[in-house]
Amino acid sequence: MKISKNRKKILENLDSAKIYEPMDAIKLLKEKTFVKFDETIDVSINLGIDASKTDQNIKGVINLPKGTGKKIVVAVITTEDKQNDAKDNGADLFGGAELIDSISSNKIEFDLLIASPDMMPALGKVAKILGPKGLMPNPKLGTVTNDIAKAVKDAKSGQIKYKNDKAGIIHAGIGKISFSEDNILENLKTLYSSIVKSKPDTYKGGTFIKKVTIASTMGIGLQINQTSLR
Repeated sequence: MKISKNRKKILENLDSAKIYEPMDAIKLLKEKTFVKFDETIDVSINLGIDASKTDQNIKGVINLPKGTGKKIVVAVITTEDKQNDAKDNGADLFGGAELIDSISSNKIEFDLLIASPDMMPALGKVAKILGPKGLMPNPKLGTVTNDIAKAVKDAKSGQIKYKNDKAGIIHAGIGKISFSEDNILENLKTLYSSIVKSKPDTYKGGTFIKKVTIASTMGIGLQINQTSLR
């Protein structure tokens, strides 16, 4: 395959086998961006878990201190008396049974769905639509709550969800290439710390976090020294 000029520039002076200090890796990603859009900074964290065992799988939700740089469309399904809380705190869509009917027609125009607990039985009829898309509200992720105002604020201010895939790897976006190096590093450390704390009690293996890699959307992955994230 012919390598493009930009790809050659990205690969220049990079050692794919090297383990970089976090700030050095971030600086390299910022130096080697050659596209006209604001790339996302993606992190991959390889865990030592056995992903086939449900009691070792992890998932969580955190608020990145410097935000994600991404605008997300938030929908709220709740009773009429709480819909103003959703509206006043920036929800893009809000409603009750009519919004559920819209979902049942496969009309999904949101990135995140928040629901109050009293609406969960009614949401059951669209679980097969929302579940495969990762949009079903979940109390563990803070998307099933009576505090609609806080949930919407959190979602709009840089909240991200994470969970490991079948290979035991967590993938998450932690900001944009236009962010300052310090802000990217702070978000990275916040995610890393949250995952360390999420270590399941049932995990009795060796190293819990085996590898941390950071990349931009169009760049290549750089392995980083995770001890510097603690």
